[in-house]
Amino acid sequence: QMQLVESGGGLVQAGGSLRLSCAASGRTSILYTMGWFRQAPGKERDFVAAITGSGSRTFVADSVKDRFTIGTDNAKNTVYLQMNSLKPEDTAVYYCAADWKIDDAYSREPHYYSYWGPGTQVTVSS
Repeated sequence: QMQLVESGGGLVQAGGSLRLSCAASGRTSILYTMGWFRQAPGKERDFVAAITGSGSRTFVADSVKDRFTIGTDNAKNTVYLQMNSLKPEDTAVYYCAADWKIDDAYSREPHYYSYWGPGTQVTVSS
């Protein structure tokens, strides 16, 4: 089993930055794929970024690839999402997700992740 909890959300002005963190506990492995997804009111849960358990490969949605960065620290028990140049359309609940060795081709799909954090709210004002 695995437990995830996000932190770092908040209210920021357009153009500002936030760093989200996801702490993993329980059964963890370098073979886990970690992902970030976001869900705005009335919208589907959308892919933001993913990283392999080893951290050797990252995947970032086209809509944020020039502004967001995904990475790991704390011996890979924590995954972060660095968000720069935030826009009002980035406003959403951001979720951390994980599963064991998700194939790269499916790392953008939320239904391939078994473990989810409760989410953290990010609000970007204009």
